[in-house]
Amino acid sequence: MLRRRSSIEIKTPGEFEAMRAAGLVVHRTLTLLAEAVKPGVSTAELDELAEQTIREAGAVPSFKGYHGFPASICASVNEQVVHGIPANTTVLADGDLISIDCGAILDGWHGDSAVTLAVGTASAADLALSEATKSAMWAGIKAAVPGAKLTDISHAVQVAAEAAGEADGVSYGEIVAYGGHGIGREMHMDPFLPNVGKPGKGPRLRVGMALAIEPMLTGGSGETLELDDGWTVITEDGSRAAHWEHTVAITEDGPWVLTAAPETA
Repeated sequence: MLRRRSSIEIKTPGEFEAMRAAGLVVHRTLTLLAEAVKPGVSTAELDELAEQTIREAGAVPSFKGYHGFPASICASVNEQVVHGIPANTTVLADGDLISIDCGAILDGWHGDSAVTLAVGTASAADLALSEATKSAMWAGIKAAVPGAKLTDISHAVQVAAEAAGEADGVSYGEIVAYGGHGIGREMHMDPFLPNVGKPGKGPRLRVGMALAIEPMLTGGSGETLELDDGWTVITEDGSRAAHWEHTVAITEDGPWVLTAAPETA
């Protein structure tokens, strides 16, 4: 009986180095965007800064033109979960919460990362939501080791999110309709990586695989709606959302975070 060959792309160490270069472009871009996020700044201005930074590095924005997406970043504000379209009319205000998703292609290789940022003075609840999402992402990253199964990452994300909610005295909504993905020569590749699930299922993780690990949590339910623009995803109940993401290489020495700062990669 023939076994089905895995469609998950396996990279060489040299190809991981190339992905790291793309990941550093994304990291530098998000660092500059974080400095620019202030009350009175429009998400279109952030998008312009992102595109300029990416292109000056010799890279190309991954998102612009992707299935018709019109911008270089996704800028999702408050109840927007993912895929928010930057606009001149979307002007940040004190107390807003913005998630910025950024991707770059350098020499044919992709990097993809997202952060959630407070605008001005944020509420304690919003800060806790963002931190819970970030900690869930890092829990998933730590589970991305050779020999594990794909849903070991999913389970680690879910457990960390639920533990954070218990510690914060809330029940965070877990987004199940969207999740992480393989990444490499294309931005979205096999496998799809759920953010919830039982451990021990899915393909076995191998050295050479790369995954974008990206939990999304809300301050209410996990139910979402897509706006008429065909892109922007919002929480059904109007609660705020957070989104954190890193591109991660699976190596013999454990996970290598290709979009992180040098001191944390």
